[in-house]
Amino acid sequence: MWHLSDRQKEKDAAGAVKCCYFSCYYAPCSSTGLCLYDISYAAGVKVHSRQRAVGSNKKAMSGWKPIIGMTTLPILGGLAVRFITRKEVNNWYPTLKKPLWRPPNVAFPIVWTCLYSGMGYGSYLIWKELGGFTEEALVPLGLYGVQLALNVAWPCIFFGAHKLKWALVEIVLLTGTVGATMWSWYPINKTATLLLAPYLSWLCLVTSLNYCIWRDNSEEGKKE
Repeated sequence: MWHLSDRQKEKDAAGAVKCCYFSCYYAPCSSTGLCLYDISYAAGVKVHSRQRAVGSNKKAMSGWKPIIGMTTLPILGGLAVRFITRKEVNNWYPTLKKPLWRPPNVAFPIVWTCLYSGMGYGSYLIWKELGGFTEEALVPLGLYGVQLALNVAWPCIFFGAHKLKWALVEIVLLTGTVGATMWSWYPINKTATLLLAPYLSWLCLVTSLNYCIWRDNSEEGKKE
C-alpha cells in the first residue's frame, strides 16, 4: 500500500486550504447571496458599528448637558410658579390662620430648591439607567412627569385661585403619585428612589398644613 510522505501531506493540505479560500472569495455567491468572506466581513462591520453606536450613546448620556438639563427643569418650573403667585404669597397668604408648627416662610424656597434638585437628578439617573426615553422608561418617567405637573398646579390652585379645598385634594393626589413614582423607580435605581424620600416627607407636611389652613379659615376667607 502506497503511503504519502509527511512533506507531501503538508503540500496537499496547504493546497486544499488555498483552493477553499479562493473559491470562497472569487466564487459566485451562494443561494443566500453571500459567500463566506462576505458573511464574515459583514458580521464584523455590524459588530463594530454597533459597538461604536453604543459607545457614542453612553458617552452622550454621561455628558454634563443631560445632568444639568434634567436637574434644573423642576427648579425652573418652581421659579415660574413663584413668579406667577408672588403677589398672593405676599398679600393674601399672611391673612390666613395657620398652625403654630408651620415652617417659617423663609424655609419654603430653600427647601423646595433642594427638593427640586434632588428629584431632577433622580430623574436623570432613571433616564440614564434605562437608556433614555425608551419603552421601558414610559412608566417611571411618565409618573415622574405627572407628579411634576401636579406639583406645578398646586400653588396655582392654592395661592392663585384661593381654592383651599381643591388644593387639598390635589396635593393628596400629588403625594400618592410621588409614592407610585418611588415604587416604579426602586427596581431601577435605589439612589434615585432615596432622592425622592425627603420630597415625599415634605409633601406629607405640606398636606397637613393645607388641611389645617382649610379647616381653620372661614368660608368667607376660603372664597376670597
